[in-house]
Amino acid sequence: MVNRYSTFIKAINLTTDYFILNVSMVVPYYLGNSIHFIDVNNQKYIQIVLIFNLTWLLSANIIGLYENILAEDSISTFRNVLKTHLLFIALLCGINIMVGANAYFITRGYVFYSAILFGFLLWSWKLIFLSIRKSKRSTLFNSRNVIIIGYGNTGIDLHNFFNQNKDRGYKLLGFFDDNPERITDKEKYLGHTMDCINYVLNNKTDEIFFTLPVTETIKIQQLLIDADKNLIRLRFVPPYYEYGMKQLTVQSFGHIPVISVRPEPLENVLNRFFKRAFDIGFSLFVLIFIFSWFFPIIALLIKASSKGPVLFKQLRSGRDNRTFICYKFRSMKVNDESDEKQASQTDHRVTKIGAFMRRTSIDELPQFFNVLIGNMSVVGPRPHMVKHTNQYAQLIDRYMVRHFLKPGITGWAQVQGHRGETRTTEAMLQRIEADVWYLENWSFLLDLKIIFLTVWNISKGEKNAY
Repeated sequence: MVNRYSTFIKAINLTTDYFILNVSMVVPYYLGNSIHFIDVNNQKYIQIVLIFNLTWLLSANIIGLYENILAEDSISTFRNVLKTHLLFIALLCGINIMVGANAYFITRGYVFYSAILFGFLLWSWKLIFLSIRKSKRSTLFNSRNVIIIGYGNTGIDLHNFFNQNKDRGYKLLGFFDDNPERITDKEKYLGHTMDCINYVLNNKTDEIFFTLPVTETIKIQQLLIDADKNLIRLRFVPPYYEYGMKQLTVQSFGHIPVISVRPEPLENVLNRFFKRAFDIGFSLFVLIFIFSWFFPIIALLIKASSKGPVLFKQLRSGRDNRTFICYKFRSMKVNDESDEKQASQTDHRVTKIGAFMRRTSIDELPQFFNVLIGNMSVVGPRPHMVKHTNQYAQLIDRYMVRHFLKPGITGWAQVQGHRGETRTTEAMLQRIEADVWYLENWSFLLDLKIIFLTVWNISKGEKNAY
């Protein structure tokens, strides 16, 4: 059943995308006479249609746009749409250069405006599709009956995931386990482990999740044999996530599978290039068009509020735990505790203009110099004082993982509400978890989302901004 619905949704997406593509070609075509895109009487137009459609099919297959269309999150979906659209345009440009526009009596303007119109309609449709997929109505087309073999920590976590993500369409029928006493919800207990094959054969079951520990080798081997004999597919859930290993990357060294501890998209040279190029362009824009005229005004206000320098410089922990000088507008009176004590809500050290700057994050503007130099990025984990790095590295196991990245002016933790003073180790742990999640899930679209949410949060005000 699940494969049938998945195929149906895939067909809907594919059909709609091609409809949009051809509409995007027809509109410029029939407007051709008035704005000189294309000769309307062109007898080779059918060949142009064929080239565009085949190019989109090739681009979608290379990127895998229609694979796992129900399982991917919004960020992954948008990333794949963007990659496919860019590859589609690149291939069209390549074909245009190799074949020559005159061969089909089309102009670069036609290709350009068709691609722009197609992009607008395509992204609008994907937003509508994601909204429908997120709604409760999506479960009508994406409902799967599943069972879990094994009631350990992995099975319980998987059960909780199904309950917390109703839009995924998983309906848990129950558990199979050889120790029924430990199952708290007796209604969900379906029998012993080896009874699961008969249950699946006699009941409507779409997927089986196998969560037994690797120590149960004999049972695992027997269940695999029985499942193969009865054409039943099993999904294995490895327990490695308990060690903080998420979105595992598996490589094969011959017949030996090797699992990477965590994915790091920014280990890819091309990804690092795009992020650095964006950092340079964005920081130059801010420094030239905002900082250049804003600096004299804020400098006068800072000087008028208290004695001391306009800029505050402090050693912070950067990438690979290398220290660097971080720049900020001075928001406090000059004091001896600035390298040890965080700002609190009623901190007497903060000046009046400093309180305003901290609420609006204006005090962070000089850090765009750090971005331009290369010490920081626009988006990344916030840099901490060296003292706090040394302190929390002893208290939180994965604290140092955040230093695989350049620190940022804003970050995923900040837009999730984990900014400002960290009064407890638990508060810092939540921030670190968000930073590590960003490390493992980076994408250019995610960076744009974080920048947008940062501006949005500043405009509406944040309770922890002090």
